Amino acid sequence: MSLSDDQIRRLARLARIAIRPEEEAEVRRRLGRVLSLIDEMRAVDTSAIEPMAHALELVQRLRPDEVTASDRRQDFQSAAPAVDHGLYLVPKVIE
Repeated sequence: MSLSDDQIRRLARLARIAIRPEEEAEVRRRLGRVLSLIDEMRAVDTSAIEPMAHALELVQRLRPDEVTASDRRQDFQSAAPAVDHGLYLVPKVIE
């Protein structure tokens, strides 16, 4: 697939990159190679291949789900100036 000069300029504008007129031919050549590779990849029959989440069969090691911290709610609320039904009371600052 070949790209026109207008398409190259439009892609550059959309990508917010500046391409000088003398660079357009090189950009067109490189993008053409990328598009050719994509065409080659599309031509490969992948109907018998199962989709994968990752290229490698990795299993994540998980640690046991255990409680490691103690409940210190009473300790923290005992140090608060004002508590009501488990909620911290603060002075009103907005009228």
